Amino acid sequence: MATQVTVITHNHPEGLKAAQATAVAIWLARQRTGSEEIRQKLTERFGYRLDMMVDEIRPGYKFTEASQDSVPQALVCALEATDFEDAMRNAVSIGGDSDTIAAIAGSVAEARFGIPEEIAAKTWSYLPRDMRVVMTGLYQQTQDSSAR
Repeated sequence: MATQVTVITHNHPEGLKAAQATAVAIWLARQRTGSEEIRQKLTERFGYRLDMMVDEIRPGYKFTEASQDSVPQALVCALEATDFEDAMRNAVSIGGDSDTIAAIAGSVAEARFGIPEEIAAKTWSYLPRDMRVVMTGLYQQTQDSSAR
């Protein structure tokens, strides 16, 4: 599924691999897999180097559109985090393509920790009604599939 939705905008083998790795990380996090095991499984399956720490990434990290030079870093930001907000702070702190890094790290962090109610409520207030309808449906489908 990751490939099907990604090929529309990122039709490159590295982009497709990055989407798959992110989807696997989210799935593993939803299964309550520990961060070290997620790192190991992603490294084995996708060849990403995930043994680095955010403090190692930060000093020399630069903006890049290359997924192989941004997705592993985003995953590290989520996997090193202690909670959702920590993942977001990690993502922004490394610089580069911060909105992309934070979107990837945030999706994994949400699966690991959930989103704190205060952050979710504030964010929800910024969304237009049509987007809230879509998001409500998406979260309902996610809850329904988790209940099965």
